[in-house]
Parts: sequence; structure tokens; C-alpha cells
Amino acid sequence: MASLNVGNLGEYLREQRRTAQLSLRQLADAAGVSNPYLSQIERGLRKPSADILQQLAKALRISAETLYVQAGMLDEREREELETRAVILADPSINERQKQVLLQIYDSFRKENAIDAEPAVGADGDGGDGGAVGRTGPDVPPAGPAATPPSQ
Repeated sequence: MASLNVGNLGEYLREQRRTAQLSLRQLADAAGVSNPYLSQIERGLRKPSADILQQLAKALRISAETLYVQAGMLDEREREELETRAVILADPSINERQKQVLLQIYDSFRKENAIDAEPAVGADGDGGDGGAVGRTGPDVPPAGPAATPPSQ
């Protein structure tokens, strides 16, 4: 059988299984999959569904999102965002209203940073900054010699 380019996932699963000191059979039983199927996943011969990855993650006591990234179903930034949200929602020391407010603030910061990360289209249409040295506005003082008060 040819490899389906899921070798990294299989190697990662094997490493996690060994770290958890589980045999192939023990992990298969805990995850509710057959022993031969798990063996094929570890050898990169089968590509498991998201549901199977979730079952394996639960049995290994690791993040399902981590397995999704390894399987190429989720990129690293999406995983980090989901894990951040999960930690906030699982925190027993804050109430539901506080969790929602915290998530709204988190979303607003992510949107603001995404906008700031996009390259600005300059006045000359070259995608540059139109000759400006830096961003200015009410919260950012102008840069350069004009911003320095004259010395007395």
C-alpha cells in the first residue's frame, strides 16, 4: 500500500502513544478503533477522519487540534486560536459573562492586528507606504525631526 503523505501524523501518534506508555492495542481499545487500523495510521497508510483523530486525542489526553494540525486539517494559527478560546471557556474562576467579554476583546485584538499586518496601498499605487516613515494618528506621535521639540 502506498503512503498517503500522513507519515508525520503517524510518527507523531506513535511518539505520543509511547510517551503515554500505551501499547498499540491499549490505545486502539481506548480510542474505539481496531488495532490493525491504528497500526496503518501510525505507518502512514491510512488517513483518519476528524472524528477518529478526536477519539485518539481523548485517549492520549492531548489536544485534538494538535492532531488536526499534524494531519493537515488545520493550520497552526487556527489551532492556537482554538486552544486560547478553549482555555478561556474552561476557566472555572471566571463567570460566563466575563468569558464572553474576554473573547470579544480577544477577537477585537486579533482583527486589529490583522488589519495592521496588511500592507497599505500607497498614494502611488505601488503597495508601499506612499513615502511615509511610519503610521501616525491620535495614538501614534509623528516620527522624525519635526516631532522633537526645539531645545532651549
